[in-house]
Amino acid sequence: MGWEKEYEDFVAMLDAVDCDELTMNGAECEEIKAFLSEDGEARRLFLKQALLTGGGIAAANLLLSYRLNVSAHTASDARSSSLSKETAETIAVTLKVNGKSYPLQLEPQVTLLDALRERVGLTGSKKGCDRGQCGACTVLADGRRINSCLALAAAYEGAEITTVEGLARGEELHPVQAAFIKHDGFQCGYCTPGQIMSAVGLLQEGCPPGFGVRECMSGNLCRCGAYNGIVAAIEEVREAKS
Repeated sequence: MGWEKEYEDFVAMLDAVDCDELTMNGAECEEIKAFLSEDGEARRLFLKQALLTGGGIAAANLLLSYRLNVSAHTASDARSSSLSKETAETIAVTLKVNGKSYPLQLEPQVTLLDALRERVGLTGSKKGCDRGQCGACTVLADGRRINSCLALAAAYEGAEITTVEGLARGEELHPVQAAFIKHDGFQCGYCTPGQIMSAVGLLQEGCPPGFGVRECMSGNLCRCGAYNGIVAAIEEVREAKS
């Protein structure tokens, strides 16, 4: 058939063309060689399609140019994405958590919660709403309660961070932890670390005049509704301290 001779002639012509003559729009020489390799099924397919449909050499040339342009842009986008990731700005941040120092390289926008969970490996603090509304992420910074999902890790360099993992002393539970168990101050347990940390902070801060435990713990939500046990646990520890 006529197209077969035309196809073989064009393949021979492509094999003889220098790579530099085919390089365009940033396409790498190696990519073009791979695309035009003797084992390249893609080349044979598009050449046969072009020739069988009557487009001849002109159509094949046009299709080849299009394919190489697509390949060049794809490779360029991949390189740009890789370079962007590699050159993302990071800063040195040393977090002091539960009495230990953790030198980290963090992006400026990393929250304290993400740093604790993903970089330090302390997963007790939970990500609930990620908007500072549920309190599941509560930790102590220099003894005061904060929502770690809203706090930038870099802003707390040098602060004494305490998470739920740092409350117990070996096998001895913190009084608030023991009271939560005694009064069934939890059900599913997802919000419990935040509830306990908020309770510990509350006992250190104290309630303002005219406010009770319920008001002072209002920033911590329990979707299971275990509030009676939570309040009873905190009240017991507060009375024991007074």
